[in-house]
Amino acid sequence: MDSLLVNNQVFQLFISESQILARVAQLAQMLQADYAHSKPVFVAVLNGSFMFASDLLKEINFDCEIQFVKVSSYQGTQSTGKIQEIIGLNQSIANRNVIVLEDIIDTGLTMQQLLISIKNLHPSSVEVCSLLLKPDAIKVPLNIKYVGFEVGNEFLLGYGLDYDGLGRNLRHLFKLRITN
Repeated sequence: MDSLLVNNQVFQLFISESQILARVAQLAQMLQADYAHSKPVFVAVLNGSFMFASDLLKEINFDCEIQFVKVSSYQGTQSTGKIQEIIGLNQSIANRNVIVLEDIIDTGLTMQQLLISIKNLHPSSVEVCSLLLKPDAIKVPLNIKYVGFEVGNEFLLGYGLDYDGLGRNLRHLFKLRITN
């Protein structure tokens, strides 16, 4: 499948499932080296990171826990700039190593707010592991230690990322085809 139509928008294949899974395995190896003896808490940001978090944790071979938060700043293909924390952490992360799992970081505003909230809960350390990073779109300083792929400032769909609620279930990543 090289392209698909979602809500009258054409998306073309960008990163295949096999490329994604190979990079996820590499990220897991890096996390293994850094956290194998510390029983970290992974904090997956819903909804988008669910596939990434699932595949990553299948590759983790050490004791760990996972919690979920839900934040949102998108409507359609544009960031609204308004961030709402809908579901918060429900167990203590004080004095724990925390790794935030995110599907994509573009402006960084959502991640910045989430990191402030997490740091207020007094973890030992906090790092971010994001499948995708849009360096040209970042508006705030962030230290993202673990990055799957750096991508351009284009709208992506699939592997957890949606377009108006559709496409999260796609195995591959697609990018919006811009027509003039």
